[in-house]
Amino acid sequence: MRSIPEILAEELSVAAWQVVRALALFDAGGTVPFVARYRKEQTGGLDEIHLRKIEERRRYLTEIADRRVVILTSIEEQGRLTEDLRRAIASCMSKTELEDLYLPFRPRRKTRASAAREKGLAPLAAWIMQQNTPEASATLDLDGKASKYVARDGTVASAEEAMSGASDILAEEIAETASYRSWLREYIHESGHFKSSIKAEYPEGSTQFEMYRDFSIPIRTIPAHTMLALRRGEAEGILNVSLVFDESIGLEYLARQVVRSGSTAVVESLHSTIADAFRRLMKHSLIGEVRLRKKEEADEASTSAFAANLRELLLSSPAGMRPSLGIDPGLRTGCKMAALDQTGRFLAHRTIFPHSGERQRREAERDLLDMVSRYGIELIAVGNGTAGRETLAFAREVLKDVHPDVTLVSVNESGASVYSAGPVAIDEFPNLDVTIRGAISIGRRLQDPLAELVKIDPKAIGVGQYQHDIDQTLLQRKLEETVESCVNFVGVDVNTASRELLRYVAGITPTVAGNIVAYRNQRGPFSAREDLLAVPRLGARAFEQAAGFLRIRNGKNPLDNTAVHPERYSVVERIAGDLGVPIPELTTSPQLLDHIQVSRYVSASIGLPTLKDILTELRKPGRDPRAEFKSARFREDVQHIGDLKTGMVLEGTVTNVADFGAFVDIGVHRDGLVHISQLADTFVKDPRSVVKVGQVVIVRVVDVDAGLNRISLSMRQENTGNPPPEVRKKRESNVNRYSVDDLINKFGKHT
Repeated sequence: MRSIPEILAEELSVAAWQVVRALALFDAGGTVPFVARYRKEQTGGLDEIHLRKIEERRRYLTEIADRRVVILTSIEEQGRLTEDLRRAIASCMSKTELEDLYLPFRPRRKTRASAAREKGLAPLAAWIMQQNTPEASATLDLDGKASKYVARDGTVASAEEAMSGASDILAEEIAETASYRSWLREYIHESGHFKSSIKAEYPEGSTQFEMYRDFSIPIRTIPAHTMLALRRGEAEGILNVSLVFDESIGLEYLARQVVRSGSTAVVESLHSTIADAFRRLMKHSLIGEVRLRKKEEADEASTSAFAANLRELLLSSPAGMRPSLGIDPGLRTGCKMAALDQTGRFLAHRTIFPHSGERQRREAERDLLDMVSRYGIELIAVGNGTAGRETLAFAREVLKDVHPDVTLVSVNESGASVYSAGPVAIDEFPNLDVTIRGAISIGRRLQDPLAELVKIDPKAIGVGQYQHDIDQTLLQRKLEETVESCVNFVGVDVNTASRELLRYVAGITPTVAGNIVAYRNQRGPFSAREDLLAVPRLGARAFEQAAGFLRIRNGKNPLDNTAVHPERYSVVERIAGDLGVPIPELTTSPQLLDHIQVSRYVSASIGLPTLKDILTELRKPGRDPRAEFKSARFREDVQHIGDLKTGMVLEGTVTNVADFGAFVDIGVHRDGLVHISQLADTFVKDPRSVVKVGQVVIVRVVDVDAGLNRISLSMRQENTGNPPPEVRKKRESNVNRYSVDDLINKFGKHT
């Protein structure tokens, strides 16, 4: 049997030695970010995607290996393990196929077949199968043979009962044959359809599942969001969902596999047995397995989409650590303002009522101007919730002549309320009202989205679809991996990072993250990376994993503010020595590196990949890898859905990307949908190939239904109403996949 590294190497198209070394590093405590960044020579340059797949598939294959041992032990204890069966189990690489092989040997409750065996009818069943040959006599007396099993004690009262019992035994054997189940399962998957209808008690237009009232879709092509929608409608008692296929083909397949006899009686008996095996013992379980398979595929696809959207959101461009004012807008309860310094530290708060009459508006103007002047505010973040546009317009009007250099930005506040009422915010600001905590979060999101969003459960941020219907264990693991990847990609300032941000750094546990913050609060800022070794429970292994991702600005060693790992400082010192300059000059004068012959520094412990990474980092030490900050500029004359007109061209920000299109915030308190058919002038298979969360886009209003609070948008750039036939054909293939109106109505702002 092939080893796990050999299997993984083949699946991922990499060398077996790369897998072996990656697994060895993981087993020694290495994290994916650390191995991907600082152990390239050992893994042959495997990137984070390959490493995570290796880790994930190793987990799956290990579970199969453990289950294989249990199954082999169980069958062997029954005295039924043959060499052929042992080989089949040993070579099985699928959990479903493994359970198929184990099915005939699984301990079970009493069945019709087991009852027949207890009555002594197993020999009759075996005899019938012995007659299942072309040479069997056409006039074989099946009833005469069965009558010999009639028992005086009444356990078998008649020949008919004997035949029925033998048929039950054979039906179970047929139903538990792994190869039959595998073929039928695949046949159902490839040829069947999901069909749905809305229950009679729900009149037309009364549910959000209207598009599934009379719905049919092939099983093999059903999109993830459709599968999850059907399951949700079924769970809520609104939809009837069935899986249909041509059963006659399944019966014909089984008959061709089983029936061989030349005896008319045996043939008729076996056909009856096959029908019973299929309809009573196979059909419903196989349908359940296919449904489960599609659910798992939908979970995987939706989780991947969620993770991709989350990654784009977490890596949104930061406006920068500058004095900021966060505003949580409101009408009746007022707008909560929170001032933050250039490190995100909370300074003060006030509540203003700019939308409650002229006198209160004037007071609000004075308070806003005072806060901006008093705290040197350079950025103002206004939440995009209720009264968000009105508050943004108010602030812009007040500041345009007095403080024209202050940047005002509408910030997506999804999840801010979850954070402000949660344990992290309570621990950080125990004496502040939840609305003030929300304003602080909004302000910090503008300064550094990643640092603030890690404090919120990713499922509350609003960039997924059907996240509550997905396997929660899978979803949580994928999202944790995504956050970890983003945090380590950007790097963390160890002297300003929160405990929630630090816990995602490679090698840092939540406990150690808390210890770092406590040590920093007690002793003051860290001046060198090596000082981290004094933090309780942060040992040499954790330091090795984490150090390269932790930054110390203005510390003793300028390399501490780079992604160069401390274990490679000696190489940089050697380079600086060869150039005859101190290390600080090396980091401030990157042109000096043009004279370096990299191959001179290759050794047994460090290769070209790591050396190239070091030189790249020295050229731009401490540089934030995220893109330059850019925000959408909303039209001031468009603040509500009623202000929209068909044909309007607007700027907006992508808030969510689903399989069927993208949602865009255009500043009217309701996201519009750019259907997949409207994303580009050409055919689009995956919306994520065109747009991403946080991207600023130009859209045109296609349709507005204020009554249903529904907005259709387009991103097509074509100027003619009669596009070329090939474009029109591809576009129509997209339109037919989903109904634009139904999707907007169904999914609303976020799915």
